[in-house]
Parts: sequence; structure tokens; C-alpha cells
Amino acid sequence: MLWHIIEGEAGCRFARERGAVAIVVDALRASATAAMMLHAGALDILVVREVEDALAAKRNAPDALLFGERGGVPPAGFDFGNSPREVSPVAGRHAIFTTTTGANRLVSAWGSKAVFMGTTVNARAVVQAAASFNTDVVIIPAGLTGHPEFDAMEDRVASVYLAMQAGDAIGEGRAIFDQFAPAIEGEGLVALFEAAPHSQNLRDLGLPEDIAYCAQVDLTTCVPQGLRRGEAGIHTVNFSAGPA
Repeated sequence: MLWHIIEGEAGCRFARERGAVAIVVDALRASATAAMMLHAGALDILVVREVEDALAAKRNAPDALLFGERGGVPPAGFDFGNSPREVSPVAGRHAIFTTTTGANRLVSAWGSKAVFMGTTVNARAVVQAAASFNTDVVIIPAGLTGHPEFDAMEDRVASVYLAMQAGDAIGEGRAIFDQFAPAIEGEGLVALFEAAPHSQNLRDLGLPEDIAYCAQVDLTTCVPQGLRRGEAGIHTVNFSAGPA
């Protein structure tokens, strides 16, 4: 059993083609937000690619709450943005979720052995969930959709942290692991997240609290798992809840 770290769409494709388990790591902030929505008591999350898909799904399910972002802020007509600190209203409700990158990667990884969203806030739980399939796992630092050159350092840091918790052999992505594992042990997750370029975007938007929040470890045992694909998107539930 190998744990691979492969960024962006290449990681999604690798997981699909190899029949591996996929963990989508959008550390700032989609993976954390999805996990904390389930922690807050969301019944389920419909993960969709586009804002238009989310609005259409809302028309078909008017009681659901719309969460997401474009450019870091909620699109027009959305109930909430993409902050894991602002998910409490979803308790007992259905959620519809779209983000620039994390949601897109989850959809792209569909067809893998299993598809999860994970990051530091649910690290132990998502590693255990992925390992339970007893096959290779691809940890996918999400990056930024449409901008493969963007330095999404926080996604690589969180991905390496997950691989460190797994304790198994590293396959593809050994260079990423070797680059960040010593920094995680030396500087710590909060400092590395704060230093990531995307963190400046969040500070510019007046959302600095999200950075340190997303760098926390094991806040929840909830693991978002894409369970089935419909016309609108990926129906996502908590892995610990078992099959629907």
C-alpha cells in the first residue's frame, strides 16, 4: 500500500486510472469547510462544479443552504461563503457547495476507488478512512483551478501532514514529502499556512481568522465522502455514517 502525493488534475486522473482512493486537500478552505459542515450536523452536501449548478440545485431544493465562493467571497444569491467558522446554521439541513477549486477536484476525482475531502482538521479520521480500503491512496493538493502555476503551498503542507500520519511508504510525490515534512516538524502548521500566498488573499478579504482555524489538527472525526454522482453533482456524506 502506497501513499502518493500528486497535485491538481494530475492527481485526480492518477486516482481514477489506478483505481486508488483519492483525498482532495483544499486546505484553505474547502476541505475544512466541508468537514466542519458535517461536524455541525449537515444532513449531506451536494458538491457541484459551477455557481449556476448550485443555484439550479437550490431551486430544486429551496430548503437547502448554499455555501461557496468565487474569488474567496460568496457569489450572489448564496447563503454563506466558504468559511469553516460559519457553518453552524447547516445543522439539520441539506447543503449545496461549490468552490473555485476544492469542489471541482472532488468532481474530477469521481471514478476513483473512493473519494474523500481531507485536511489537517480531520487528519486522523480521513487517513483511517482511506486506509480502510487497503489499496493505494492518492493525496491531491488541490492547487488553484485554471492556474497551475499558483503556489498553493498550504495544500502541499496539509497533504504531507496526512501522509506523515499514515506512516506507510510514499510512492509518487516523494520530493514534496521530503520538502515539507521537516518544515512541519520545525516551523509548525500554523506558521506554514500563514506563509502561504493564498493566506494573503484571505487577509486582503478580511478573513485572517480562517487561516489559523484551518491549520488546526483533528477538530473533527467527520470525513466528507462522495457517495454517488447525480446530474447536479456529487452527493457527499460523512464516511463514518456508513453507506446510505
